[in-house]
Amino acid sequence: MSGSPDLPGSAPDTTLPVITERDGHRIGREARGALPHREHPGREADYRAAYNAAHLPMAVVDREGLVLAANDALADLFATDPASLDSQAAADLVDLGGDSRTWHAYRDVLSGHRPRLRCTRRLKHPDGHSLWAEITLTPLPESERGDVLLSVADISDRRELQARLRHSQMHDPVTRLPNRTLFFERLASALENASYEHGGTGRIGLVYLDLDGFKAVNDTMGHRVGDRLLASVAQRLTACADQPGSGRPGGHLVARLGGDEFAVLVEDSTGTEQLAELAGSVLEALQRPFDLAGQRLSVSASIGVVERAAAGTTATGLMQAADTTLYWAKEDGKARWTLFDPERNAHRMTRQALASTLRPAIERGEFALEYQPLVGLEDGRVRGVEALVRWHHPRFGTLAPNRFIGLAEEDGSIVQLGRWVLRTACRQTREWQLKHPDVPPVFVSVNVAVRQVWDSDLVSDVAGILAETGLEPRLLQLELTESAVMGSAGRPLQALQALSDMGVRIAIDDFGTGYSNLAYLSRLPVSALKLDGSFVKGFRYDEGAHPNPADETIVEALVHLAHRLGLTVTAECVETHGQADRLRRIGCDTGQGWLYSRAVPPSHVPALLEADCRP
Repeated sequence: MSGSPDLPGSAPDTTLPVITERDGHRIGREARGALPHREHPGREADYRAAYNAAHLPMAVVDREGLVLAANDALADLFATDPASLDSQAAADLVDLGGDSRTWHAYRDVLSGHRPRLRCTRRLKHPDGHSLWAEITLTPLPESERGDVLLSVADISDRRELQARLRHSQMHDPVTRLPNRTLFFERLASALENASYEHGGTGRIGLVYLDLDGFKAVNDTMGHRVGDRLLASVAQRLTACADQPGSGRPGGHLVARLGGDEFAVLVEDSTGTEQLAELAGSVLEALQRPFDLAGQRLSVSASIGVVERAAAGTTATGLMQAADTTLYWAKEDGKARWTLFDPERNAHRMTRQALASTLRPAIERGEFALEYQPLVGLEDGRVRGVEALVRWHHPRFGTLAPNRFIGLAEEDGSIVQLGRWVLRTACRQTREWQLKHPDVPPVFVSVNVAVRQVWDSDLVSDVAGILAETGLEPRLLQLELTESAVMGSAGRPLQALQALSDMGVRIAIDDFGTGYSNLAYLSRLPVSALKLDGSFVKGFRYDEGAHPNPADETIVEALVHLAHRLGLTVTAECVETHGQADRLRRIGCDTGQGWLYSRAVPPSHVPALLEADCRP
């Protein structure tokens, strides 16, 4: 057992002899309760009487750590008599050697280098029950020998109250599971645990989930039913975590992090297979119907699973990975579990980095245009060029449009970027026209996102840029995807009509991959179609194999239809002589692809304008 001293003084019965001699570590004592000699016998008697009558267990300890005298209360605590405690090591009685920090502090008090020690110890009574005790040691005033007073205060009731309060603070009242606070406390402890270096696996796992459709349950059936559902979910999660083979006595920690979010912490995990098996059992358990007060409910969950080495892992990093993986599970269709994928996460991080720097990059001038020619299939002359934007990113290098246009459309920066592309392309085209007056002028084709039509006054922008650069409207072609144009009504259709009335060419890009509403096509102010490259690829001869005749039939029909509607047709992704010859025979007007030229910087375009590009 151990005790807890905190009171000065100790007083033996005045009718009993006091200590008269000491010999090394042996102390002769003819009576219990001896106290150091004092100059005031009356006051000393009072001390002795108080010491022996006190309900607080106390003992006088010499500088060697041996008990000189113990009162009845301390003897009762150890279920013995005071005399049997004489000359015993105080540290052994109250477990002061249980940890090195307390032991060194105790020795400092005995040597006079520390004024006081207070610590808490769990002591075991001889009858088997245990108690929490606060141990206090303080030097005895006026003690010539440097004795100290040890006292032991029973704080079991206080500890029990603190434990109940802590349990209340650390557990969710609805599910009775550990709450977010306790979960993160355990997570931090697990990551710091020295067992990772001594016998543990050195790994940690997390199953992080939320319920699909829980909000609908709360909204339609009320919070009482919702709480019952959460409690039932908690029971099933706990059963999964405690099932045989979980690899941990008492199972894994299951916590409710808030709302319908739960987590299962797997300490000393054995690998992704263990986590995958646990996630699968959780998903299966939650997909079974719930019977709640006569109501039968079916729910599921989206689950993110993370498993990694504990070394170098932080609680924040682990939770971010789990949250990302949970998002993937939802994005992939819900009612499933998804394992953290470093490559997918790297792509996401890159995407976030690009998204966060898009707008500043436009202002810093990190974008540039390259141009790919559209070549007449009959004469090999360049009829136009398509402006293709590139991002010269300081960290990721030169990025093609497919890396950032989608991001720009999501955050709205496509309006600012699109306006820059349009102005730059028109200015450059006008410059070529002025510098090469002997060459027939070419048009420039610029891609336009639907959001540019909705979120800006595209008609006003185009009119202003044409006036600013001096480019004729007929030399500007705006490309919109088929899915964006087909079914257009209201503002988009009005904008397209106004641009067409202005003299600007409207082209449908990637035609044949979207709605393909040919009846609607006749009512749109469109002047050109660009056939998707998937049709042209079917024209290729690979290792002597014959081309797909169906592709040629489809392309021939589309070209014929377009010409009947007064539209020109451009074939994309032309890469071989055979493809170019067959497209020419079918009647396609222009071709675009690597057979003629890759996208090139503005300085290379003049040479293309004066060349015969027939292969």
